[in-house]
Amino acid sequence: MNSLKPEEIVSVLKEEINNFEVKTSVKETGTVIQVGDGIATVYGLEDAMYGEIIMFDNDIKGMVQKIERKTVGCILFGSDVGIKEGSQAYRLKRRAGVNVGEGIIGRVVDALGMPIDGKGNFETDEFLNIEQEAPDIISREPVNKPLQTGILAIDSMFPIGRGQRELIIGDRQTGKTSIAIDTILNQKGQDVICIYVGIGQKASTVANLVTTLTKYGAMDYTVVVSSPASDPAPLQYVAPYSGTAIGEYFMKKGKDVLIVYDDLSKHAVAYRTISLLLKRPPGREAYPGDVFYLHSRLLERSCHLNKENGGGSMTALPIIETLAGDVSAYIPTNVISITDGQIFLESSLFFSGVRPAVNVGLSVSRVGGAAQTKVMKKVSGSLRIDLAQYREMEVFTQFSSDLDPSTKELLKYGKTLIEILKQPTCRPMKLYEQIIVLCVAENKLMMDIPESKLKDFEKGLLTYFENTYPEICDNIMETGLYSDELKEKILSGAKEYKEQVKGLWQA
Repeated sequence: MNSLKPEEIVSVLKEEINNFEVKTSVKETGTVIQVGDGIATVYGLEDAMYGEIIMFDNDIKGMVQKIERKTVGCILFGSDVGIKEGSQAYRLKRRAGVNVGEGIIGRVVDALGMPIDGKGNFETDEFLNIEQEAPDIISREPVNKPLQTGILAIDSMFPIGRGQRELIIGDRQTGKTSIAIDTILNQKGQDVICIYVGIGQKASTVANLVTTLTKYGAMDYTVVVSSPASDPAPLQYVAPYSGTAIGEYFMKKGKDVLIVYDDLSKHAVAYRTISLLLKRPPGREAYPGDVFYLHSRLLERSCHLNKENGGGSMTALPIIETLAGDVSAYIPTNVISITDGQIFLESSLFFSGVRPAVNVGLSVSRVGGAAQTKVMKKVSGSLRIDLAQYREMEVFTQFSSDLDPSTKELLKYGKTLIEILKQPTCRPMKLYEQIIVLCVAENKLMMDIPESKLKDFEKGLLTYFENTYPEICDNIMETGLYSDELKEKILSGAKEYKEQVKGLWQA
């Protein structure tokens, strides 16, 4: 018996592989056996994959979300009118995705990436699956470059870095969306692509938002993905994944991306609706057991890539709505544990006129000073401690009428800080404006100005610096460094301005 040589065995195996034919029959068509509430059960699609797109008779697409022995459960991306028992369903052999390209910038699209702003189609470069694996650890770099929000209270105490996930959390109507919008407005001229994903919002709310962004020139670098409350639950479910796929397209090209999810509470409710209709067992608060995975696989895709992978970044600002300030509920605790920090907005602060209503005690940025400019780190070093001391002293002294001078000074200083941290919407501050205001306030040059006049004083002070000392403003923006010399120049200029307008605020 002749034994074959190794090279002959390899050639025989190669020939066998090349001539191999699949003998099993592949079923490409199935039959609808049940439909209702945006869910279709299809019999016969034995080779369908989880997440695959299925086409139905009335040209409505669906996505496989449940696989059983002989049937698959599909969520429908549209009305189920026209689909009935006995209707045909066809495999498209691809997963759900969106068409992306440079032309999508400035557009308003639906949950599947189709334009809904009446401006026609846009040019696309490629088709991306909405579900992608998050970049691995080796492909990432530490978050060390700041993403300025333009909001003094956040940039000074809870800095956000490019590639970070920072949660915005609070009750209804406490200014959560306003923080996200101001952050988008502040990216003008910063070479950052912004994506706003509206999930379950009123269509009128999204329309007003687009109007605001257009008014301030922010739509030039923004994409709005809208899945309003009128959309069925499946579309609200896929919307944030579509927005993330759009963001990844730009991130992998080496660009910095900011994505806002407004809000993930409604996203979780949409997923709960789908899960219960698919007869998955409910768990805590009727949410299915995999609801944590729902948001973790979404937010984990935001990161800072290293140079070998393009060096781009995607910064996520997910929004969560709490009920009566309960951050210990199921969905809030889930997202808090996924993100790199949270900005907690408090109703009592909001209604007392402190806006943005940031709770300094419960808010945190786990990236911290690593993503903060050196000049801001120096100036804002003691700000959180000063505010904490003020809050503590305020509680102890509210029932006392006889206060010693040092306590009175501490309370007055705390009130001054609270007042300068107030900021109107759609008015993000430039870095030099923040530095000048903080430097003057922390050196207690605003202590003798009445609270009612502080914002006017601040506005006039910044105008004075822009007109009289533009080199100081330019120096802060260009170097990002803080020195004793810069500090002295700022304090000297502030004293000059204060002397000029002394009569106005003393009157």
